[in-house]
Amino acid sequence: MWGTDATRFYTEEDGWCWFFGAIDHCVDELVGWHTAKIGDRWAALEPLRQGVRHVFGEFAKDVARGLRIRCDWGPQYIADAWINEVKWLGMTITPSYVGEPECNGVIERFMRTLKEQCLYLHRFQSLAEARRIIGEFIARYNTEWLIERLGHQTPVAARAAAMAA
Repeated sequence: MWGTDATRFYTEEDGWCWFFGAIDHCVDELVGWHTAKIGDRWAALEPLRQGVRHVFGEFAKDVARGLRIRCDWGPQYIADAWINEVKWLGMTITPSYVGEPECNGVIERFMRTLKEQCLYLHRFQSLAEARRIIGEFIARYNTEWLIERLGHQTPVAARAAAMAA
């Protein structure tokens, strides 16, 4: 199962911008992410597209058959274009319960970490600068962040161990 969600952050030049992410519940790896000025359904699809290419090696109809996607009820995630592409990829949508964000807890916990360790610590001048800094944080998170529930492994190491088993 993967979780996906979004949050907003501010830049001096571009104003309010969006961050979208998709995380693998099994290994806590952020499999895709995207920053955008406009937080619409197309921006929300980008992390899933990246994740499919990263995990499945291609982007094609039914390539991710059997994968479940946990999301909330935000307007991006109930748009026909988002739903149709997710289904085209073979994924099953499992929305969290309204008013209960803990149902999407893995990505919500990552968003908290992203905010506390990156977004709240920087005064971004532009979306381009934010994209660079956020990208550096995510690379560190996936390759250096030790996750207790994974036996103090990094997300990348946990994926490698799972694939080897």
